Amino acid sequence: MSSDQPLPDNPPERTEATTSREVTVRRAPRFVPFMAIGAVLGFIAALVVAYTGPVDPTLTRESVLGFFTVAFAIPGLILGAIVVLILDRRSVRRAQRARAERTYDDDAR
Repeated sequence: MSSDQPLPDNPPERTEATTSREVTVRRAPRFVPFMAIGAVLGFIAALVVAYTGPVDPTLTRESVLGFFTVAFAIPGLILGAIVVLILDRRSVRRAQRARAERTYDDDAR
C-alpha cells in the first residue's frame, strides 16, 4: 500500500444491517453456441452440395467441399449472430426489476 498508516489489528465488525439496491434481471442468450450452430449448419449444407453435385474432373470433391465450407459457414455464422442479437433484444424488453439485498456469510472467506 502507498499510505504510511498502519493497518488496524482488528477488522471492523460486520453489522446485521443489509444494503439493498435495485437490479435488472433478465435471461440473456450466449452468443458462441448460436454462432457455432450457424457455422455447423453451413458446413452441413456444404457437405450436401459438395457430395451430391455433379463430378468435375478438374476438381476433387474435397476442394469443392473446402470452397463451399467457406461459402456457407461464414454466412451461417453471421445468421446465428443475427438470431442471437434478436433474442438478446427480446430479453432486454422482458427484463424485470428486482431488489437485491447484500448479506454476509461468516463462514465464507
